[in-house]
Amino acid sequence: MTLGFRVFPSPSRAPKETIAALAKHAVSNLCDSMGRTHNAAGGALRPMHRGGKLCGPALTVRTAPGDNLLIHKAIDLALPGDVIVVDGGGALDAALIGDIMTSYAVTRNVAGFVIDGAVRDTEELALRELPVYARGISPRGPTREGPGEINVAVSIGGTVVHPGDIVVGDADGLVFVPPAQADALLAAVNALLAKERGLLDSIAQGKTDRRWVDETLKAKGCTL
Repeated sequence: MTLGFRVFPSPSRAPKETIAALAKHAVSNLCDSMGRTHNAAGGALRPMHRGGKLCGPALTVRTAPGDNLLIHKAIDLALPGDVIVVDGGGALDAALIGDIMTSYAVTRNVAGFVIDGAVRDTEELALRELPVYARGISPRGPTREGPGEINVAVSIGGTVVHPGDIVVGDADGLVFVPPAQADALLAAVNALLAKERGLLDSIAQGKTDRRWVDETLKAKGCTL
């Protein structure tokens, strides 16, 4: 195996039932239930598609800046429902995907793309429901020279994503869930939702207890 050009086997995917359960939840709630940690990628990457939820296992790609040779290979390797997650180093001088590649990905039943780099043909991407998240836009096309790697740990907006991590995306951003943490996360997010429903009921009934604000400020030494 040549260093810089490596394609590793995909790990086993999380159960479809687990992915479907995570897809029902807002990214903000999942992020809160994970302790508001580094597992989320918010403002660095934004949705380029018309709208709709993204959820599926990560097929990870590391590319040279502005090069998409290994992204082409990843589309060929993808199983239905995979999310192609690309570490392009955040470079914005050349687009890594556009209308043609995403059109082909749809025929492969790819669930979506996360590109820490640039995309193009954004008018076409905006008409589709195929989720595409990217750091930015460039009209310039990519090279197809490599190097690159598939199914390795990558960095997306400063977050480390491993092959097989479950990617969940909505209008607020992205969160990456290690499969081993999925069951615990689902239990935590359901508990959070139950708590939030109680708070919303209190607000609707005019029974909101706001004493905690002053108590917190006083505990921090604030004079009121």
